[in-house]
Amino acid sequence: MTEDVLHEPPVAGDEIDTLLGSLDRQRRIFAWKCGGLDATGLRATTAASSMTLGGLLKHLALVEDDMFSQKLLGRPPAPPWDTVDFDADPEWEWRTAADDTPEHLTTLWQDAVARSRANVRQALAEGGLGPYTSSRGESPSLRRLLIDMIEEYARHAGHADLIRESVDGLVGEDQPAG
Repeated sequence: MTEDVLHEPPVAGDEIDTLLGSLDRQRRIFAWKCGGLDATGLRATTAASSMTLGGLLKHLALVEDDMFSQKLLGRPPAPPWDTVDFDADPEWEWRTAADDTPEHLTTLWQDAVARSRANVRQALAEGGLGPYTSSRGESPSLRRLLIDMIEEYARHAGHADLIRESVDGLVGEDQPAG
């Protein structure tokens, strides 16, 4: 990895720089779609969906920690995930996001992304594989986890596009320069 945060996937980069650049591009798009909104904006829905930008922030914070702390490094769930019974309340992060402030949701997501970046750097330094084994006896590669995370962001960036446009008309893929 040539920089802490790649701004775009390199045109002719190696595999890890390309994957990390693609993931960070998706993160930037998502952050822009959620940025600058108050609690009402983060609680807005569109069409028949109950999905909100606040729910997406909390969900993606959870997925970041699941992928790059638990599945990559085999660590136990960190707060606030460690106290949630997801079997009893599988929609917890979506449901409880409406009770959180925009600052809390943004910080939760930003902290999860920062942990993920640090964990990926650690995994790369240690060879790219962690101790996690799935219920099927499989240990996912770093490559697989990065691709899964890119797919997760790409899917939810589309949701964020629609929700944000319904809130204030913001459209586009990239934040305007300047």
